[in-house]
Amino acid sequence: MAKTNKIEVQGISVSVTRLDTDDYISLTDLARHRDAERSDYILQNWMRNRSTIEFLGLWEQLNNPDFNSIEFDGFKNMAGSNSFSMTPKRWIETTNAIGIVSKAGRYGGTYAHRDIAFEFASWLSAEFKLYLVIEFQRLKKQENDPAKLEWNFQRTLAKVNYQIHTDAVKEKLIPEALNKAQIAVVYASEADLLNMALFGKTAKQWRDANPEKEGNIRDHATIEQLVVLSNLESINAMLIHQGLEQPVRLAQLNAMAITQMTSLLHSKKIQKLK
Repeated sequence: MAKTNKIEVQGISVSVTRLDTDDYISLTDLARHRDAERSDYILQNWMRNRSTIEFLGLWEQLNNPDFNSIEFDGFKNMAGSNSFSMTPKRWIETTNAIGIVSKAGRYGGTYAHRDIAFEFASWLSAEFKLYLVIEFQRLKKQENDPAKLEWNFQRTLAKVNYQIHTDAVKEKLIPEALNKAQIAVVYASEADLLNMALFGKTAKQWRDANPEKEGNIRDHATIEQLVVLSNLESINAMLIHQGLEQPVRLAQLNAMAITQMTSLLHSKKIQKLK
């Protein structure tokens, strides 16, 4: 799965992630609205209902060409009876479903396509579903904001330029026969050279000062900082090829960062006054 975002719905932190081209919402988080300690039980209780099985099956038939309709028919016939039970894992493995998925790791749990997640939220509470839809739409609006799209472009550009930068490090600064760990130290050192020149701190110093934030120092940079970072990566690659030592390069890069940031922020101020 791609990067996970968080939205707040009536005091519940809900994870939203991207799978292929669709948004999936954490059912595990939604279930905490009903019972914070037994979210799995709440989810299983919802999935044993006949109306739920019918909805899940219809969604799969409309969106999943590999859906196992034969197994689904068996579940539909048993759904609602006292002896019937259903778990996300059983549903996924038996019917080859794609509308519900399991995710491991930091944001692990059971996720579902937004259509299914909204249906589950309705079962939990009509009011809760309404607030979920509002917060989800707000998230989508933020993601489509032109400023956000520009930031993503600049972040991508910085990563592309960083490849040029690492190629220069590899060619000029890494001796023969170093192991992977030793090589990583060199790359990290040069990355932190750029961080010091632009942000005035290393990646570790930033993480220590911001333990509650996700990502790294560059993920929280402004558009202006990303523009300058892209320039510094290219310039540092050139300085490496010229054979300049790291302290000399740091001084030059810092001076360039100050000049470029001052110019960009001045231009931004003028644009706001127009």
